[in-house]
Amino acid sequence: MVTLPEIEQTAMQLPDRERAALAAHLLDSLPSVLHDEDDGVAEAIRRDAELDTDPETGVSLQEFRQSFES
Repeated sequence: MVTLPEIEQTAMQLPDRERAALAAHLLDSLPSVLHDEDDGVAEAIRRDAELDTDPETGVSLQEFRQSFES
């Protein structure tokens, strides 16, 4: 049986795009029931879905940084 450290070591050798796809697949495989103690994961998922629905709701990194300079 393959161990978790072996899987992680192999996964880290994948190109960025493939690692990202693997990470997304693994996250999608988790139960969708989240709790308030999830460190904001539920909020991040909600915001991601909102951006998928309407990309205009997002701001660029430059706009984000400028909001702190004002």
